[in-house]
Amino acid sequence: MSALYRARPDHGVAWVTGASSGIGRATALELARRGFTVLATARTQTTLDELVAEAKGLTGRIIARAVDVIDAEAQNSVIADVEAQHGPIVLAFLNAGVYWPMRAHPFDGAAFMRIFDVNVGGVVNGLSAILPRMVERRRGQIAINASVAGFGGLPRAAAYSGSKAALIVMAESLKLDTDALGINLQLVNPGFVKTPLTDKNDHPMPFLMELDEAARCICNGFESGDFEITFPWQLARILKTLRLLPYRAYFWLIRKATSWPPEAQK
Repeated sequence: MSALYRARPDHGVAWVTGASSGIGRATALELARRGFTVLATARTQTTLDELVAEAKGLTGRIIARAVDVIDAEAQNSVIADVEAQHGPIVLAFLNAGVYWPMRAHPFDGAAFMRIFDVNVGGVVNGLSAILPRMVERRRGQIAINASVAGFGGLPRAAAYSGSKAALIVMAESLKLDTDALGINLQLVNPGFVKTPLTDKNDHPMPFLMELDEAARCICNGFESGDFEITFPWQLARILKTLRLLPYRAYFWLIRKATSWPPEAQK
């Protein structure tokens, strides 16, 4: 078990970005079930209001603020306001992300950068808003949501896998500092989870997990304090093993496993 700080409901507020749908929404609800006051942020107030209503009757509660993770100034203002009203944020799950398929041809540079702006830039903005506050208090827990897709390049995922690989290395590097600052920095690497993002996929998704199960895995990981929270373990183990292979073998196996590229698109 980790000796680093682990947030409890009586310590303060938990913050979840990208909380209007998917993993963010399910994790916000699971944290509220476990007694936390949860700050849920996303771009759309309507879906956040629905989340607040769904959480009524749980042990904890959800408060919601509409803010885009790429708007650093607005997000920082929201964090300052919530901490002034509800107490310190002791757990931050920087989860917001986007995905759409990308190919080498036709190559859409603007769409590529949009994925990086949200998936990487949004996490950087979240860290900018909360990390200095936690450092000042010498206490806090931050989890960055990356993906097993960041373990290696996958078909149609150049931007998504690239952004998640950036988050994995970012978290690994920052942890070398945060441990000494009293901040427990964690990395969440989900596999396939049934969400609006994975609903876009038209390829096999091995070991596909339901949202509620994924949220329980994530929150159990918050409680354990271990650096990496990854699931399902079978897929994570396979992809990590593939990364140990020479590139010739790696590319052959990925093409074989995914039947990529389709004959009609070669």
